[in-house]
Amino acid sequence: MATKKKPRPLLVFADKDGQIYDHPELEMMCRRGDELAQPRPDEYIPLPPDSEFFLLPGRYPIGLDPETGEVEEVDGIAVAAFACPGHTLTGLAAYSNSEDAPVLPMFAYGAVGYANGKFWITAKVVDEDKRQVFTRIPRKKIDSGAQRLMKDMPDNRLVRHLAGCALTYGCPAAKNFALGRFEAPLPTARTCNARCIGCISEQPEESEFPSTQERIKFTPTVDELTEIMHYHAKRESKPIFSFGQGCEGEPLTEHVLLTEAIRKYRSEAGKGTININTNGSITESMEPLANAGLNSIRVSLNSLREPIYNTYYRPKGYKFDDVVATIFKAKELGLHVSLNYLFFPGINDTELEVEALIEVAQKCKLDFIQLRNLNIDPDLYMELMEPYDFGPGMGFANFRKRIKTECPWIGFGYFNPYLGDK
Repeated sequence: MATKKKPRPLLVFADKDGQIYDHPELEMMCRRGDELAQPRPDEYIPLPPDSEFFLLPGRYPIGLDPETGEVEEVDGIAVAAFACPGHTLTGLAAYSNSEDAPVLPMFAYGAVGYANGKFWITAKVVDEDKRQVFTRIPRKKIDSGAQRLMKDMPDNRLVRHLAGCALTYGCPAAKNFALGRFEAPLPTARTCNARCIGCISEQPEESEFPSTQERIKFTPTVDELTEIMHYHAKRESKPIFSFGQGCEGEPLTEHVLLTEAIRKYRSEAGKGTININTNGSITESMEPLANAGLNSIRVSLNSLREPIYNTYYRPKGYKFDDVVATIFKAKELGLHVSLNYLFFPGINDTELEVEALIEVAQKCKLDFIQLRNLNIDPDLYMELMEPYDFGPGMGFANFRKRIKTECPWIGFGYFNPYLGDK
């Protein structure tokens, strides 16, 4: 039977009142790095549930005239989409800037079009896990779950903080904790030893864009942490606990506290997967954490090339070599090691970037790559990357195929996997 041919989505744009339209003639385009092109059929899918639309102020939509092959600007406001968790963008929204275009908030801006009665986005599914899909869950169920947490653990400051994250910021991890399912977030660190350009919890006062959520203002105690862990483990049969959340700094700056909390939980027959989402900056913390009962780390980075990494993370008090050393040390200690690889189309799928990633993956036998989107204004990021050579992008599909060919043992996904109760 012949395979059904994908439609060519039309350009989507908005008017000044926020009403979204599809253009009658111009087709959707996307951006990869500095390149504008029409997305290939393997680069877009129907817009998944729980995705969001964005109107991009000061940016004019552009589309492709299929008759002439010319790129045309449209009088209107450019539109992008934020893909539901579990999806990685293969292309970004295409637009041209006005002179006074403001810096965009820290989200990932996928190209979106319209065809056959539905919206389409330049993205691919990388994880079938539905742990951050809330389409069929009533808001009142999350609200009542958060209220129950505070009633059951009234003296726990971290519970109150996480309830606020669920109710005020709509944090998916906090909402799942309120629902008693999947992964429980355990933010601990008030400070950070990096100054990431796209930090979502702290920006300098002079920054052109605000933080999207509020950083934790206290340091939880060992008892507050373990109370949450035991509570969650009674409700979820395959519990995952993750230190290192969007509402905190770098968790390894509190590695002594984390070690004590993990040791206490494990000594009390605490089950589940204990993970740290980290920048990997403090290598000497790995051994005591592993001995205490940690069994997973996820190291976040935008590149495995030192200049590219430093430009975005702007480390203070550690070096890029420390991050790589932590990855190797964690593997040596038998931990499950994932990368939170912040993907930016047209940058991370270039030859030099892929070679650097594969080199580390092969040497340390990396377990898993979480293909998360880099949340940042595309123009801001490309301005930062201007001094460096990248070359042409190979596309997201070829990027994954290349890594899988060179490192066939590696898993791909979006979320921290459950590893059992060891």
